[in-house]
Amino acid sequence: MYPFNVRVYGILVNDDNQVLISDEQEYGMRFTKFPGGGLEHGEGLIDGLKREFVEECNLSIEVISHFYTTDFYVRSAFNDSQVISVYYLVKNIEPINLNIKTVVFDFDSDGEVLQAFRWVKVHELNTDDFIFPTDKKVAELLKNTI
Repeated sequence: MYPFNVRVYGILVNDDNQVLISDEQEYGMRFTKFPGGGLEHGEGLIDGLKREFVEECNLSIEVISHFYTTDFYVRSAFNDSQVISVYYLVKNIEPINLNIKTVVFDFDSDGEVLQAFRWVKVHELNTDDFIFPTDKKVAELLKNTI
């Protein structure tokens, strides 16, 4: 029914060597991930990533370079699909206007779908803070390359 689930994420690092991460609550679970999400039918990776940043962060971005594509099997936490995730290094092309939090899962409201953003120093990324296996791998790669 859902053979493949293609997802695209952006790694936005600021001048203080902090990466933007998203704390979310959806489908009754809480998770931390990089900004981005699922590709829509007929959409390319770059266009999908730009759309996701506008939807999630109200932010226009420029894609700098490819960072990582899933190279191992990942089953979706939400259905029976195989997840293929593509990560890009990105930069903002306009000022960032987000309500940045310092505490994990510090949501401004209640509801079914919640999201909050944090800056985390790249060298302080902890793979245990991420639930999804591809985000864990990307966090480790990021710590070792930036």
